Amino acid sequence: MAKEESIFFFKEAVSFRLKDQEKIKSWLRKAARKEAYRIKALNFIFCDDKYLLQMNKDYLHHNYFTDIITFDNSTEKKIIEGDVFISVDTVRSNSKRFDTNFYDELHRVMIHGLLHLLGYKDKTEANKNKMRKMEDLWLKRLNPDASKN
Repeated sequence: MAKEESIFFFKEAVSFRLKDQEKIKSWLRKAARKEAYRIKALNFIFCDDKYLLQMNKDYLHHNYFTDIITFDNSTEKKIIEGDVFISVDTVRSNSKRFDTNFYDELHRVMIHGLLHLLGYKDKTEANKNKMRKMEDLWLKRLNPDASKN
């Protein structure tokens, strides 16, 4: 009955390979389980700015660059099925802008997408603050030694 949890990593229009994929999958599963969700099918698609801009225009009718677009394809409560598109270009430029490591910024964006699928919102200042606290919590759980530098 309960199918294996599936998390996949793809790329479109970009040369990129995610490091530590099994560790990342385990981390994402733990985050979902903590919120009493199960991941049925979660796809992360890494792409470039141009690709994500076109998706933003085609599907959301927004004409601006972004680092992430999350599509919730879930049909059952507490079961995650979704696609998370991430612009590696924007993550890279944001890591420089915020003076952080590229992978720390990438992991923040990845957990941000999952948090959306878990029901977290970020349209209001209060919701943004709650989302940021959850991102920080999960980043510490992924890399507990990072804050000890």
